Amino acid sequence: MKPTVALVGRPNVGKSTLFNRLTKTRDALVADIPGLTRDRHYGHGRVGNKPYFVVDTGGFEPVVQDGIMHEMARQTLQAVDEADCVVFIVDARIGITPQDKVIANHLRQISQPVWLVVNKSEGMQQSIVAAEFYELGLGDPLAISASHGEGVKHLMELVLEPFEVVDDATLSDHPKFAVVGRPNVGKSTLVNAILGEERVIAFDQPGTTRDSIYIEFERDSRPYTVVDTAGVRRRGKVTEVIEKFSVVKTMQAIEDCNVVVLVLDARQDVSEQDATIAGFVLETGRALVVAVNKWEGLDVAVRDQVKRDIGRKLNFLEFAKFHFISALQGKGVGDLFDSIDTAYKAAMVKLPTPKLTRALQLAVEKQQPPRAGAVRPKLRYAHQGGVNPPVVVVHGNALEHIPDSYWRYLEHTFVKMFKLQGTPLRVQFKRSDNPFDSQSG
Repeated sequence: MKPTVALVGRPNVGKSTLFNRLTKTRDALVADIPGLTRDRHYGHGRVGNKPYFVVDTGGFEPVVQDGIMHEMARQTLQAVDEADCVVFIVDARIGITPQDKVIANHLRQISQPVWLVVNKSEGMQQSIVAAEFYELGLGDPLAISASHGEGVKHLMELVLEPFEVVDDATLSDHPKFAVVGRPNVGKSTLVNAILGEERVIAFDQPGTTRDSIYIEFERDSRPYTVVDTAGVRRRGKVTEVIEKFSVVKTMQAIEDCNVVVLVLDARQDVSEQDATIAGFVLETGRALVVAVNKWEGLDVAVRDQVKRDIGRKLNFLEFAKFHFISALQGKGVGDLFDSIDTAYKAAMVKLPTPKLTRALQLAVEKQQPPRAGAVRPKLRYAHQGGVNPPVVVVHGNALEHIPDSYWRYLEHTFVKMFKLQGTPLRVQFKRSDNPFDSQSG
């Protein structure tokens, strides 16, 4: 699982600047995910072959006893508790402040590794800049400039060095699926119905699940792993500190799994938060099954309206299978497994290069890419570039001129030709380096 790095420090030391640098650098996997309050962002980045989560916390004012700054301090402490390591940021141009000393005193007492970073050091002699901060007792200070990028890559290489690179989702040899959704839609009840026993707490109170719970089981002699996740509310509804950070665990569970089961509540309208969760699943490329829960007792007219509402608001999930279930009564739960198995198989599919190339040729014969002035892109052959989700790499010339509409056409064509149900598929273009290839046609 990806390690989580928390960025902490008093206000205005450059935490958000460093966060943006970490999540938007050229060799990062960019995904800037707004957090659950205006003060916090979650994102994920990559240094070399090591991915990680990063949490940008609000300004840490530990001496404040009430008000918003006090609440932000409490949230920061929770972020520190949940993180695998902490980057403590101080300001090179201001020097050590009383707040820095209080924060350092707390961080010296935690078990996680702490990296002391002296930001805004551009144009300054690093050894002199760092010397003052040895007083904080957190080891060797590292001088960086988040705004200019100086020393940032070296910092993250040091931070991530103790962590191994394991892509659990790709390495899994059996379906590992996460049950996600807003609080109180019946996720834990569904997990209990799947397992046939009371393995996780389920009662009518939003936010019961505080962490992601991994449970291994067998069904029809086939192994599975199910993950019961904490509910993710929209930011205005989140009040408890511990619940605010459950989103990190849910994000980790989604990326850690092969398949996601998104649970919706048939008795509530599809919300913006439902669409946001679905969008994050799509962004990560995970296979998806949608379970519309609490279907029991609804009359025909209401059921028709629910289906129309879902179809309109979640139309970008056309690749996913929808099930209308009652987790409480166990109705329709067994049918989920056919879709989970199908989605897992599609996500992990192996596509031979000759068949992919032939599918590409058929797609081009049916509809050629449009010209861009005097140039028409030429698509020559395709091969598979990855799984979970399946990635098809198309080689050719002038591929930079291919419009998004044709990109989507190819994606839909490959999905249809190879009968891939339940998983998104991604097409990447790679330009040929042959100088003798024609650039037009």
